[in-house]
Amino acid sequence: MTVAEYNKCVDDYSDGVYRFILKNIRNEDKAKDVVQDTFEKLWIKVEAVSPGKGKSYLFTTAYHTMIDLIRKETRITPFEAEKHDFPIQPTHYSGLAAILEEAVAKLPEDQRSVIMLRDYEDYSYEEIATITGLTESQVKVYIFRGRMFLKSYIGSIESVL
Repeated sequence: MTVAEYNKCVDDYSDGVYRFILKNIRNEDKAKDVVQDTFEKLWIKVEAVSPGKGKSYLFTTAYHTMIDLIRKETRITPFEAEKHDFPIQPTHYSGLAAILEEAVAKLPEDQRSVIMLRDYEDYSYEEIATITGLTESQVKVYIFRGRMFLKSYIGSIESVL
């Protein structure tokens, strides 16, 4: 991969990688850090990456960087626990997008990642398997289970609207 091809990857895929990571970890600063680390790793391996494999390399690296960050954060315990008294939000309809976002947030990490790659980023099962390191059949199972959870969580569309 040449420098021009690297720059094209940055221009073409940075928004998609950022959206994917942000939807999974829900923290803008951490998502930006993961994306920056991902592009840094691509720059380090720029000679080894084939020109046509830039997108796949970016999403795979971003996924693994995100998983590493999540694992690191679960091992770290805060020095002092903070207590917040937030007002309770009403449970009435707040928009279909908000309800769907809330439902996706409740999915397990693996299911959420494959759902995001399939339904938001429009990757094929084979590409998702390559990115996540799962088998294609595992990807299909996680997507099926995630969609079933979303369907049961949301219920019928008439009850939401």
